[in-house]
Amino acid sequence: MLKALPARDLYKACVLKSFPFTTTRQLSPLNEIVGQNRAQEAVRFALAMPHGGYNVYAVGRNGLGKRTMMLRYLEHHMDDEGRCDDWCYVANFDDPREPRVLRLRAGDGQALKQDMDRLMTRLSQVIPQTFEGDSFMERSERLKEEYAKKQQSELDQVGREAEKHGVRLSISTPGGYRLEAMNGEEPHSQESFDALPDQERERFESVISDLELKLRSALRAVADLEQAYADKQEALNDETLEGIAGHQLEELKERYRDYPAVIEYLDAVRKDLSDSLDIFLEDNDEQAAIAYAALDRKLPRRYQINLLVHRKDHEVPVVVEENPTYHNLFGYVENVTFKGSVFTDFSLIRPGSLHRANGGYLLMDAIKVLEQPYVWDGLKRALRSRSLAINSLERELTLSGTISLEPEAIPLDVKIVLFGDRETWLLLQEHDPEFGELFRVTADFENEMDRNEDSQLQYAKFIASLADEKGLLHCHRRAVARIIEYSARIAEHQDRLSLHAADIANLLRESDFWAREGGATLIEASHVNKALASARYRSSWIRDQFFDGVRDGSTFVTVSGEQVGQINGLSVLSTGGYEFGMSNRITATCYYGDGDVIDIERDAKLGGNIHSKGVMILTSWLSARFAANDPMHLSASLTFEQNYGEVDGDSASLGELCALVSALSGLPLRQDIAVTGSINQFGEVQPVGGLNEKVEGFFETCRIKGLTGSQGVMLPAANVQNLMLDEDVLAAVRAGRFAVYPVSTVEEALSMMLGRPAGQPGRSGNYPSNTVFGAVQKRLAAMRERSEKAGQ
Repeated sequence: MLKALPARDLYKACVLKSFPFTTTRQLSPLNEIVGQNRAQEAVRFALAMPHGGYNVYAVGRNGLGKRTMMLRYLEHHMDDEGRCDDWCYVANFDDPREPRVLRLRAGDGQALKQDMDRLMTRLSQVIPQTFEGDSFMERSERLKEEYAKKQQSELDQVGREAEKHGVRLSISTPGGYRLEAMNGEEPHSQESFDALPDQERERFESVISDLELKLRSALRAVADLEQAYADKQEALNDETLEGIAGHQLEELKERYRDYPAVIEYLDAVRKDLSDSLDIFLEDNDEQAAIAYAALDRKLPRRYQINLLVHRKDHEVPVVVEENPTYHNLFGYVENVTFKGSVFTDFSLIRPGSLHRANGGYLLMDAIKVLEQPYVWDGLKRALRSRSLAINSLERELTLSGTISLEPEAIPLDVKIVLFGDRETWLLLQEHDPEFGELFRVTADFENEMDRNEDSQLQYAKFIASLADEKGLLHCHRRAVARIIEYSARIAEHQDRLSLHAADIANLLRESDFWAREGGATLIEASHVNKALASARYRSSWIRDQFFDGVRDGSTFVTVSGEQVGQINGLSVLSTGGYEFGMSNRITATCYYGDGDVIDIERDAKLGGNIHSKGVMILTSWLSARFAANDPMHLSASLTFEQNYGEVDGDSASLGELCALVSALSGLPLRQDIAVTGSINQFGEVQPVGGLNEKVEGFFETCRIKGLTGSQGVMLPAANVQNLMLDEDVLAAVRAGRFAVYPVSTVEEALSMMLGRPAGQPGRSGNYPSNTVFGAVQKRLAAMRERSEKAGQ
């Protein structure tokens, strides 16, 4: 007979004296996530590599603390090589559609913007005052009068020459002149001119022809004088403007002498101030519209600095992008609609996450990146080219031919960290050849860590970190022990701890709630237990419905006595993150046939692939035992009774085999012991999952039906290390009212369940008649004999 496990093997408790603290307040918080050494080494390597392509894909399921670990690591291992800069866009006066970019050291971009704002604010006030002042107006008028006199003198010479010959020079249109033959004081009409003698008419025509030549010469001189006047006026404007702004621009050039691009820009500003003086002197609809849209009334915007990205000194940016849309990632150019027209300029260029993270690190969720149209392609393009260009999404979609800006590209130096699951990582590796080139480092986040005294202390420090970080009450060491034991249960292993930080953080929050509810200043083990019980109660409606069925008899379960071909199997049901175990009646029947085992679940399309594989393996085991030399004329069928949903997994294959052997041999099975375990073709019992929930589920069934002291669960011996049972089960085991039996082979399981030895074959290959296999062999022999007689 199998020996039941003692209670100490069903739960591994923490040894409180191994904790060198009384409360977590005495512990120094961890700077990094506990137990992720492999992932930390991968991250350290990737972020230290100066070459392109060493971006990181962090692999692991949600809740492992990938993002938290990354942020903490970057916070404490930040390099400050001076890679971070301010980035500015400024007007390109030669081609407004292609704004230029300026790169300055951290802080200098903000300073340049402020300097230019101060300069433009002053010029916006001083230029109108100066150019509309008496001194400038007087000089301008004097210059105008001087050139007007010269122009008039040229025309007067032609006029006087014309008067000598009876011809008058008159203005016919603005800027146009006309020579007319005079008839006394009035010009000749067409009729009077035609009435003149031929000689007189010919004289007028000859004189006018000569005068037209002189007039054209005079008009050329007048045009030259106009150009000279314009040049003189421009020189006067430049001289006046230089007096206003020249020394300030020179001061700025001296201040930013280390930036050739800024010097070049300031020289371009000086030239454009003269060319665009009217911006300061006249209202401009486009500038007004853009200023209105940008909530900025300052004019002129043409000379402002668009500070796209501003850094503090020695600040390496770490950006977490929660919504990586195309615009949020790559930036965009805003447009302004004003009086039916659309305007834009360099000042309406807006940064994206890549701009803000340039010189540092950008953290994103891989699934969210892949879900957004064109984002993945754009990200790969930016990483390959190591430059960041702002292109409108409309251009990517080729939906619009609207003319927009084409800002100068910004050099890109950023490390990308993508968080995702392993399935997404495998898909990218297989279907995107560029992925492996751009994300050369994979940071594997582990689900579990070994449990020992050192790791338990690290875990306690991790709990202290969560308490400090989230503003929770600190924990007494008994509460720490209870949390660690709960972590081992999540990990489903007595010697391992779960690294699912989200679960532990949630438990701490809820324990903190119950502690504060009771007026406590520390989280005690009782508060942790209450939090666990509360969470279980909130999620256990479906579980309670199942056990209500057991209680009222609508779910058929037998937990006492014996029955041929019937056994209690165990399964786990997951409902929205909450898992519970329940017992399932498995039945087998035998009948004359060709030795096949019919899996009713599979034939009814309710059995999954793994379950079907388990049935095939047990069929193979049966055939190897009892049909190696002679045909087996008994067929059998298997099913889960009262099951109306899909069944998968091979953890029921040991129970199914016991039911089949019972049906074949005619020997009854114990109903007070539930069975779980997988088998291989050699009859070895293999470990399965969900042991804690399965044992607790059958215990609850027995408690409802009435504990007899003989009830228990049979499970694989290899699964004993996975047991972390709740206190109710442990108390029943200590009291001798419930038992857990480890089993290693099919023979051990059959002996326990059928009440007699499984049997070993003798020299003739036959099993003793008082064994389980002997009973099966006897029945099969009788069926073969009957078959032979029927054949004869």
